[in-house]
Amino acid sequence: MDLRTELCGIELDGPVLNGSGTFDVLAARRAFGSALDEDFPFSAFVSKTITGPARAGNPPHRLWETPSGMINSIGLPNPGLDRFVDGDLLELVRLPVPLIVSVMADSAEQFAVLVEAVSAVDGVAGIELNVSCPNVHSGLIVGEQPTETEALMRTLRPLTDLPLIVKLTPNVAGPEAVARAAESGGADAVSLINTIKSVAIDPNHRRPWLGAGAGGLSGPAVRPIALAQVGTVAAAVDIPVVGMGGIVDGESALEFILAGAQAVAVGTENFRNPAAGNAVRDGLSAALERRGFDSLAEAQASTLT
Repeated sequence: MDLRTELCGIELDGPVLNGSGTFDVLAARRAFGSALDEDFPFSAFVSKTITGPARAGNPPHRLWETPSGMINSIGLPNPGLDRFVDGDLLELVRLPVPLIVSVMADSAEQFAVLVEAVSAVDGVAGIELNVSCPNVHSGLIVGEQPTETEALMRTLRPLTDLPLIVKLTPNVAGPEAVARAAESGGADAVSLINTIKSVAIDPNHRRPWLGAGAGGLSGPAVRPIALAQVGTVAAAVDIPVVGMGGIVDGESALEFILAGAQAVAVGTENFRNPAAGNAVRDGLSAALERRGFDSLAEAQASTLT
């Protein structure tokens, strides 16, 4: 089965990526050695989200298992831009697949520093913009306000020739409006969905279980919401869409392709199965064959949108 595809100029041998922060590839390399590179589970790798200053992340507890997924409140722990560029990034650019670096900041000026620094490193194929942080100047969450999203993109677009992928939040009434604003500002692609705002209660102590009070729901429970939003956004923009939200096998990946996604990302399932990317890729080949498709491109051409 020919699974080749292209994501805003990045040539991929298949459509399966990882969700940012859901697969520690450097730890996996230490555990599995060269075997990991020989059968790498993703066709492109998305780094954990990097911020300017280092972050310790949220206080424990950070995870809560649900009947069909999990709530996480990790809080984006990372070494900060300088240590990342001088450390992990030097290893990540040597992966056998294209590297997309995820970044987040709370102002356009700080986003600009991140984008310029990452763009200067040879081997980076693209940049994902995690726009879920409040803008320090306006107090508005960039990814929830179309005007904020477009303004950010107009600031960042001239700073790099690398593809810019905007990661959208599902916690808005109209994600398609934010997607159109990202496209108008110069985004090369959008990805969705991020996690859904959620709370877990500890009834024994009568308080929220998670140390930060709340977190984000992911896993199969969110898939119907993700499919609805991916389909709506794919119909509203001309740039590629990366779909994610509860993908566990080839069948669920195919649902996102038929909803209009150019590529898909596996997130929560990586915590259960480190080889989930391989399983989704192989399962997608079988799912396409069962439907009489000769290639991924043929399925993409027959989307619901």
